[in-house]
Amino acid sequence: MTRKKMLDNVFSLSSSYIDEGRVILSEEFGKEYGVYFSILSAISAGRTSFAEIRNIVGADIGGHLTKLETAYSFISKKQPIFDRATNKNCLYQIDDCFVRFWFRFVYKYMHLIEQKKLQLLEEVVERDLDAFSGFALEQYFKAKFLEDGKYTRIGSWWDRKGENEIDLVCENEFSGALDFYEVKLDARRYDDTALRIKVAAFFRKHPEMMRDGYGIHGVSVADM
Repeated sequence: MTRKKMLDNVFSLSSSYIDEGRVILSEEFGKEYGVYFSILSAISAGRTSFAEIRNIVGADIGGHLTKLETAYSFISKKQPIFDRATNKNCLYQIDDCFVRFWFRFVYKYMHLIEQKKLQLLEEVVERDLDAFSGFALEQYFKAKFLEDGKYTRIGSWWDRKGENEIDLVCENEFSGALDFYEVKLDARRYDDTALRIKVAAFFRKHPEMMRDGYGIHGVSVADM
């Protein structure tokens, strides 16, 4: 089935997918579903720090975030790999692919669905789907590398200013291997020079990690 046909099925007037997220999650969260929906909506819109989420939701969200992470397993809190444990540079992400997609493209644009402007919504999804899919591809390669057993630690890295971000930093603590990966849907969009600049920023932050023979790579759908 082509992507166009899949989107046609998802965003049709007879689709059960549109209401599925609301029904399932409302039952899951109970009477506090409104707060949880606001949190997940904020994260799906790219507001991933605690302060950003709190400013949008406008409520005490600490307990709700903890439940979403530990009780429901919908989100996780991540920090730059090799950084000391702290909340100062932590970001939240939605791990469940269904929940992430539903809040990003269904819940956010429910007004278009209610107006039956499904063709317009499909155009919006087509426009933004590649950026959305990039995160899923990162998750795929992280799982694949862990299963291959080549690395013992895998994570992402970013600086506090948000100027440099590396999709995957992979280390084998026993062999000494250290590799940096940029994940792209289209291999032609990989920029080796840009990744090297980010890696240089990483080593300025973590000079203790510098070693000979570290690797810099681009991976894409073609490498799946």
